[in-house]
Amino acid sequence: MVEIKKINGDVIYIHPGNVLNGANLSGAILNCANFTGAALNGADLTGAKLYGAKFTDADLNGVKFIGAKLNCAELSGASLSGANLSGANLDGAKLTGTNLSGADLRGTKLIGANLTFANLTGADLTGADLTGAGLAEANLKGANLNGTNLSGAKFTDANLEGCFFDNANLEGAKFDHKS
Repeated sequence: MVEIKKINGDVIYIHPGNVLNGANLSGAILNCANFTGAALNGADLTGAKLYGAKFTDADLNGVKFIGAKLNCAELSGASLSGANLSGANLDGAKLTGTNLSGADLRGTKLIGANLTFANLTGADLTGADLTGAGLAEANLKGANLNGTNLSGAKFTDANLEGCFFDNANLEGAKFDHKS
C-alpha cells in the first residue's frame, strides 16, 4: 500500500521504498513532493508539476516526464535509464550521479542544471538547452547533442567519445581537463 502524507500544506511525502511502478500521475501537481528511494519504473508523469520535488536514489527507469516541470528538482543518484523527458523543464535541477543512459531529452531545458558524474551514455539531447550546466566528469559517450545550446556549459573531464555536436552552440563552453 502506498503511503502519501501531506505535510506543511503543499509538501507531499511518499514513504521511501514505496512502489508506484506504472502509476499514471500525468498532469498531477506534486510540487515539493518527496519520492526519495521510491520505485516509479514506467510511471507516466507527463505534464506533471514537480517544482522542487525530490527523487534522490529513486528508480525511474522508463518513466515519462514529457513536458513536466521539474525546475530545481533533486534527482541525484536516481536511475532514469530509457526515460522520456522530452520537452521537460529541469532548469536548476540537481542530477549529480544520475543514470540517464539512453534517455530521451530532446528539447529539454537544463539551464544551470548540475549533471556532475551523470551517465548520459547514448542519450538524445537534440535541441536541448544546457546553458551554464555543469557536466564535470559526466559520461556522454555516444550522446546526441545536435542543435543543443551548450553555451557556458562546463565539461571538465567529461567523456565525450562519439558525441554528435552538429549545429550545437558551444560559445563559452569549457572543456577543461584536470591533471
